Amino acid sequence: MPTEVELAAELGTTFDGLRAGVRDGRSGLVTSLRSMPEPGESREERVNRELIELLNELRVALPGVQVLFAFLLAVPFSQRFGQVTDVQKDAYMTALLCTLAGSVFLMAPAAHHRIRFRDPDKESLLKLANVFAIVGTVFLAIGMTAVVFLVTDLLFKNAVTSVVTGVSAGLFAVIWFMLPLLSKARG
Repeated sequence: MPTEVELAAELGTTFDGLRAGVRDGRSGLVTSLRSMPEPGESREERVNRELIELLNELRVALPGVQVLFAFLLAVPFSQRFGQVTDVQKDAYMTALLCTLAGSVFLMAPAAHHRIRFRDPDKESLLKLANVFAIVGTVFLAIGMTAVVFLVTDLLFKNAVTSVVTGVSAGLFAVIWFMLPLLSKARG
């Protein structure tokens, strides 16, 4: 197994440069490190490792999605729900359906993995699971933004709703999508 210094030399940098790049995402080093095969790792072992990594990443997202979905299922049974406007009902339905879709797509890789257990073509499963995870993340971002709109509109019903919803949507767009895509384009 190569040392950190040897790995840095292979990437054309120093160990300190490697540490700095991992810390702040410069030069696409995070992406490069992540997609590099482990020493002595076969293609099949790499695919297995990447599939395990993807499934572990989804385990981080799912509890939050499930809590949001449970909250959304309880909302119509609250006393104030009868007083919401048509726009707020639309926001609620958008949040509910996008959270449902996000849940389906984020859980799909685990279901596919289980159904296709011991399937020799794990690489196609990995590629499909990656697409499902990205689509699920998009739906989750839309659903969470709709919930932010609904809650702020119920509380403030003014420009605060627009600002908070816009900032929320912007954060999702930049942090979840633009930064990784920029990093990928650079590296």
